[in-house]
Amino acid sequence: MNQDMLSNINKGEEKKIMTITAEDGSIDQVEVIVAFEFTDLKKEYVVYTKNEVDANDNVTIYISSVVSVENGEAILGGIDTDEEWDRIKNVLRELAKPEETENAE
Repeated sequence: MNQDMLSNINKGEEKKIMTITAEDGSIDQVEVIVAFEFTDLKKEYVVYTKNEVDANDNVTIYISSVVSVENGEAILGGIDTDEEWDRIKNVLRELAKPEETENAE
């Protein structure tokens, strides 16, 4: 499991930017899309992007679990089970649904 270190989350109303330091020492600035928790699993997750675009013009996203927080910095880890992946995909599907607007009749 590749673990990265997460720090410097900007919680302003603008883009949330975090700095990830990989195990090899390389540093990336990434944009946080969403963070959420499965309370029954007592696990937190963060969805982020480096704003990379693939050949089909889709933005690549990354998903990591938040393993622990020490000294204000979080250690990121992988997704361990297919059940976790299924639940994460369901969260992402819900987030991708268009917001319902009230009919102003």
